[in-house]
Amino acid sequence: MKIAVASGKGGTGKTLVAVSLALSLSQGEHVQLLDCDVEEPNDHIFLNPEFSRRESVLVQVPQVDETGCTHCGECARVCAYHAIAVFASRVLVFPQLCHGCGACSYLCPENVIIESGREIGVVESARVKGIDFMHGKLTVGEALAPPVIREVQRHAQSGGTVIIDASPGTSCPVVEAVKGSDFCILVTEPTPFGLNDLMLAVEMVKKLDLPFGVVLNRSGTGDGKTLEYCREEGIPILLTIPLDTRIARLYSKGIPLVEGIPEWKERFIELFAKITELAYEGSGGIKR
Repeated sequence: MKIAVASGKGGTGKTLVAVSLALSLSQGEHVQLLDCDVEEPNDHIFLNPEFSRRESVLVQVPQVDETGCTHCGECARVCAYHAIAVFASRVLVFPQLCHGCGACSYLCPENVIIESGREIGVVESARVKGIDFMHGKLTVGEALAPPVIREVQRHAQSGGTVIIDASPGTSCPVVEAVKGSDFCILVTEPTPFGLNDLMLAVEMVKKLDLPFGVVLNRSGTGDGKTLEYCREEGIPILLTIPLDTRIARLYSKGIPLVEGIPEWKERFIELFAKITELAYEGSGGIKR
């Protein structure tokens, strides 16, 4: 089963949930934890892995052999991202703007454009605490997170449980991370901002036709509107995590919740059981 953990905004406790769920299941079956928040991955802070493998993530960018170029401008016209500019006697390529679609080399009438790999990030992996852990890291200053996310996802194994920690929000990187999952956990908090962004996240997973439920973090505060919204929309509340200074202290020290307060492990195992039931009902049967 592939479970995505997402949130409409940052700071709701998405990492806490993803890491706790992975650790709770790691003794009973094969578990992979994929940190796809490639712009700011932090699952490793709680697992402290020793990475055994590192792979570069490349995007293919054009190189123009100007000795055979007629400067017709066809490559510039087809580029939707303005990564190529053609002048009377010179062609300029802007690699940071290139999305690696390959249209320029495919449509070049003189066949003078070739593609070469440019590193935009890395994927690192380790075996730690019974978990096959992997995360992607987008190079600072780069804009294309989806290719790094796809490279992390490419290593997802069939069988067992794959937990995907997505980036916050509802933008393209989040969609790339959660699409194709069997279930999506939406982590939220009972604040006006939390509710507003939860509503956006709900619309996103509905568009992707994913079964989903909510984990309410820092419960016991707020005005109850988040719970009211979930009841009205028929969204299951899978787990509530209270506003607790003990949990906050553990988090600040990089200690996973289920290690610092072991009784939480059973609650996350129960969370997994609820997810399995809902995912099975939503898809008419899933393969694990």
